[in-house]
Amino acid sequence: MRVFVTGATGFIGSAIVRELVNAGHQVLGLARSEAGAKSLIDVGAQVHRGDLEDLESLRKGAAMSDGVIHTAFIHDFSQYGKNAEIDRRAIEVLGAALAGSGRPLVVTSGTAGLAPGRVGTEEDAGNPDSPAASRLASEDLALAMASRGVRASVVRLPPSVHDPIKQGLVTYMIAIAREKGISAYVGDGLNRWPAVHRLDAAHLFCLALEKGAGARYHGVAEEGVPVRDIADAIGRRLNVPVVAKSPEEAAGHFGWLGFFVGVDCPASSAQTQQRLGWRPTHTGLISDLEHASCFEA
Repeated sequence: MRVFVTGATGFIGSAIVRELVNAGHQVLGLARSEAGAKSLIDVGAQVHRGDLEDLESLRKGAAMSDGVIHTAFIHDFSQYGKNAEIDRRAIEVLGAALAGSGRPLVVTSGTAGLAPGRVGTEEDAGNPDSPAASRLASEDLALAMASRGVRASVVRLPPSVHDPIKQGLVTYMIAIAREKGISAYVGDGLNRWPAVHRLDAAHLFCLALEKGAGARYHGVAEEGVPVRDIADAIGRRLNVPVVAKSPEEAAGHFGWLGFFVGVDCPASSAQTQQRLGWRPTHTGLISDLEHASCFEA
């Protein structure tokens, strides 16, 4: 297949590009800069210049491809609602370009938008009270594309997509701990975050492209890592105290991350593994933290 990938030069997208190329697909990667274009060429992909807000570039990229994987998102959490709307418009254009063709469209969402306090499954709709709720419209829009002749799927990713270089939201926890000289968690720290290695996530996107249809899939390898364990690993690596913060103190200490650090949002990928034959095989989050390069002097 010739696959158009948005976010192709990003942390997850770049791994997806390599996975696709290694599987024998041709990749057309969206790139904004010369450096991004060069990184795509270096791994054997073709370059399509544009960005997430250049809707015509998205339309052209999708129209000339056999399928689309959409991972691009503007990660400015101070403008999350605005960026979620940009994401929704991008999906609308990508889907319209594929309408009536039966070609696949795989879009990205998150498990953090599910109802807290229980193990979320692929069948669960998003929680409208979640800070991540503004992205739910993208999920719904993508899945509605099935009625327009698009083989659409949604891959939900956990708060930590990790490797030894980056760890998703945990990367922000590390930065705050380094700045403030303490590694903190909220309450008793027993609330859980799911996690997945980025190479396992990349493989799932490829399976969803090749085999998925009209469903949500969970890129979850570990259903729930206690946030206290994450904070302990950060404190150990930075050699700083590990302390508890009350829910009332969380926003002051963590800023926008405060809600997420305190939320209990475990998630299962049992249905995904059964339907797509996906089996995560790479290292877990705590192991990657123990070897993370960001702690090195």
